[in-house]
Amino acid sequence: MAPPAGYVNVRRDVTDQFYRYRMPILLTKIEGKGNGIKTVIPNMADVSRALNRPSSYPTKFFGCELGAQATFNDDTERYIVNGAHEANRLRDLLDSFIDKFVLCASCKNPETELIITKDEFIIRDCKACGQRSNVDMRHKLTTFIVKNPPKSKKAGKGRKAVAGADSIAGQPGGGKVEGEDDESDDELTKKIEAGAAQVMSEEQAQALIAQREKEDDWSIDTSKEAVAARVQSLDSKLQNSLVLEDDDEEGGGPYETFGEWVKEQREGEGVTDADIYKKAEEMGIAKKHKSLVVLVQAIFTEKIVEEIAGHVPLFGKMTTSEKHQKSLLGGIERFVGEIHPDLIPSIPKILMAFYQADILEEEVLTQWGTHVSKKYVAKDVSKKVRKASEPFIKWLAEADSDEESDDE
Repeated sequence: MAPPAGYVNVRRDVTDQFYRYRMPILLTKIEGKGNGIKTVIPNMADVSRALNRPSSYPTKFFGCELGAQATFNDDTERYIVNGAHEANRLRDLLDSFIDKFVLCASCKNPETELIITKDEFIIRDCKACGQRSNVDMRHKLTTFIVKNPPKSKKAGKGRKAVAGADSIAGQPGGGKVEGEDDESDDELTKKIEAGAAQVMSEEQAQALIAQREKEDDWSIDTSKEAVAARVQSLDSKLQNSLVLEDDDEEGGGPYETFGEWVKEQREGEGVTDADIYKKAEEMGIAKKHKSLVVLVQAIFTEKIVEEIAGHVPLFGKMTTSEKHQKSLLGGIERFVGEIHPDLIPSIPKILMAFYQADILEEEVLTQWGTHVSKKYVAKDVSKKVRKASEPFIKWLAEADSDEESDDE
């Protein structure tokens, strides 16, 4: 039996006419002109239902891959990617999304649900073969998924997020998502806490075990004498910038020590983002917004524009509120304003990278870009940084204005 008109196989590389996993052909419509031109995807909701994923995920994926702003409204089922993009290009990107976030890594069937562990890793749980495969957390979309999980269901100690209840098109018995019993969820949590080896390949599991064996070496001497010795060896400019304001009620000590540790480990090329977060947790500052001021200055080099993408999961995990975002911006302001003033012209690219990764939000960026502050740097330096950010802030305002005009 031939597939219905207007439908294609979920895996477009499969030519079997009896392949039961179907989805509507992705449709596009170009609207607007000039700087306000945009691509509307009128049937994104239907396509997403066939993939058993929230519609915002593939829409956001398109934005990440195309370097364009993506907007979505589930109530009106309106999904937009700024710019003019051909339908075939978006269909190819949809294939990539399906491969990365839908298909089982083992059997390549789309009968998967997304699980977000309490450690904020994303796993594809296959109902066809039982395999659990972890998603590549280096992709920008993973930050968005963690912050906007699918329809969730808590069980045991871990947090489990499952995709929407709509069944995969053509899948018998669909519509209801089967959950695991309490015992199996508890067991899953224990395994995840032990290293999540059951969801990794053998090579990844071995690498994780090797990393865990180094944990005993993570701690450093934090006595006053040891800290003083390390402070003396720091570059004077960086040392001054790592110190928080004098009226900090929590004291600059732990943050300063954290920044020194990150810088030392970075220069030795022996630290991962997991190591850094582990250290922040050990010091009790992983959830503190002021840790971000120090982290920006300690983890990046003059190649910050290229380096941001590699640290998106870490900053996504540590930036959890508006206050965190403001501290992150404060760290960026110090980094380019005092440590690397030659990078001030690159501030739009830096802000764009964090914005597209869903770490910095439009409202926070707009407020920051239009209000000079001397909280983190001298007032004249703050003016220079914000002056350099004007092209990006203007772009945000124009994109928002175009969207409002379109709604009207």
